This record gives sequence, C-alpha cells and structure tokens, in this order.
Amino acid sequence: MKILETKLLADCAADLMEAARLLQNGQVVGIPTETVYGLAADACNEQAVRQIFAAKGRPADNPLIIHIAQLRQLQMITKDVPKLAWALAERFWPGPLTMVLPKRSTVPDVTSGGLDTVGVRMPAHPVAQALILLSGSALAAPSANRSGYPSPTSAEHVMRDMQGKIAAVLDGGICDVGVESTVIAFDDSGTVRILRPGYVTEQMLLEVAPHVILDPAILHQVGQGQTVRSPGMKYQHYSPRAHVTLVKGSCEAFAAYFLNHAEAGAYALVYDDADTIPGVPCLTYGTNGQEQARQIFSKLRALDDLGVEQVYVRAPDPDGIGLAVYNRLIRAAGFEVIQV
Repeated sequence: MKILETKLLADCAADLMEAARLLQNGQVVGIPTETVYGLAADACNEQAVRQIFAAKGRPADNPLIIHIAQLRQLQMITKDVPKLAWALAERFWPGPLTMVLPKRSTVPDVTSGGLDTVGVRMPAHPVAQALILLSGSALAAPSANRSGYPSPTSAEHVMRDMQGKIAAVLDGGICDVGVESTVIAFDDSGTVRILRPGYVTEQMLLEVAPHVILDPAILHQVGQGQTVRSPGMKYQHYSPRAHVTLVKGSCEAFAAYFLNHAEAGAYALVYDDADTIPGVPCLTYGTNGQEQARQIFSKLRALDDLGVEQVYVRAPDPDGIGLAVYNRLIRAAGFEVIQV
C-alpha cells in the first residue's frame, strides 16, 4: 500500500485509537518514547516489520528492539530469562534499559536481525505505554529516522524524515532523555555486558548486578562481517550531512585546533556559552551529561538546517551518561577523533 501523506496525530484518546488501529492493520507509526521517537510496528508481523526497514533504509542484519508495556509480554516473546534480568526489570522498568534475551519462535527473524536473541524494553513514556496496550501487541521500534542520520527527538523531526513513508506520527512532545536506551546482555548469571551506553549507566547497573563490563564496540569500530547483538554497534550512525570531526581536549586546546584547521564556513559545537570561540560560529549542546544527551541530536540536525558542511565537536566527558553522548558522537564522526 503506497502512502501518499503521513498523518500527524495528537496525544488524545481519538488519535491514540487511530494509531492503534493502524498498527493492528500492519502499518508503521512514529511514536514517542522517553529516549527518542521510534518507528513502531507489530513485532510479530513480519510484513509490518519489513516496512520499518524499508522506511528507514536500514540494513537487514541490524536487529530491532521490541517494546512492551507489561511483564507478561516479556514471557510471550522471550524464554530462559535469567534471575538477574528480572531484578533489573524491577529496578529500571519502565525506563531506558534494553535487555538482550533468548527469543521465542513467535518473534520473526526479520525483527531480530536473524539472531536467536532479541532486545526488549518497557518504555516509560505514557503515550508509548498506552499505545502498546491499545494495539494489543508488542511493538518493534527502532529510532524513527533515516538510517544513519541523527535520531529524532520530536514529532517534527520524524515528519521531516518519514513524510510519505509511514502511515502516521503520534506527537508526544520532546523526548526527555534524548539518546537511545542502554542495551545490555548477560555473559553469565552475575555479569552484565553493556552493548550500547545510554541513560542507565554502569554505576546504576552495579546497584543490582554483581559485575558490569563494557563491550569494546562501544568505543571501537566493528568489522563489517561481524555479527552484533544490538542496534548502534556495527554501522556509522547519527551522522548529519555535515562532516563531523570529534576533538578531545581542553576548551583552550579545542579553540586553538579549530582556528588552525577549520576552513571558512565551519562551525564549532561546544559545551556552553563559556566555551564559545570569539568570531567563530558556534552551537552549544549542554553543560552536563543529561543536557548533552537531551540536545545532541537536535543540534546535529540544526547544523544541517544551517547548511553547514564541516563541524568540529568538542568531545564530552565520557563518564556516566556522557559515555552515551560520546558513543553517539564517535559514530557520527565515523571514528575520526583528534586528541589535542
């Protein structure tokens, strides 16, 4: 079915029912979550899920995350759930934590990227929760952007990326977190492996899990032939049209590097107004990790709106949620990082 125009739906009872009806009919709907907006479809409807991949232009081996609203749904799509996963669900769900678990046969391979595991989370956004319940299905929902482009944190972003490609976008306001969920897997009964950093940090996980380790792919490029268990590990992601160079160093060192290397028309993306460089066009993206997470994707998109061709980004402190922001930026930069 060819979509001529994407509907923009509001956060009201009638439009929620309309979005649920579209999902039940095998359509794709852009939905808000507390992290970023997602492209949602019935996770167990193979044809509907294929429409997600087509709309995004997403590689077929890049697995999707399934969103649920009740714990009983977890048992319907996964099996052999470890005790530690239940403990983490009790502590962090609803919230921005995705757990990679063995899947049941009810989950088609297209949803899991051909893997025998699938990522599952319970979003905290009330609109997402209500829609999952109304649709009667667990929803596969990767970020609602063109594959590789910065993730959307507003309904406007989704409309710009997906107009004419999906049935509707449900407007639930600006996303509170701003970067995708933390994704974890279980190496053994007591060890959690972080595959993708997010709002739920290593220190937060250690409040429940005996051991937490970081996967090397968080900071290093994965080979093209390598199988990955989480979205955001393998391909270049989060990139605006502008060429991104990530620069690590003090404010003074960053400014000196920019002034010595940047060509005319380049922009700087820095922490706050105190870091701006006199005479240089700058955007700021927050003074702490939470602000940076909330703003980074919208600022990368704003650079494209300005027609910027080259941007130098001062790298954030990779501690706490800052690791999630740093992870997104090194991928946006294609792993081009300059230490000054």
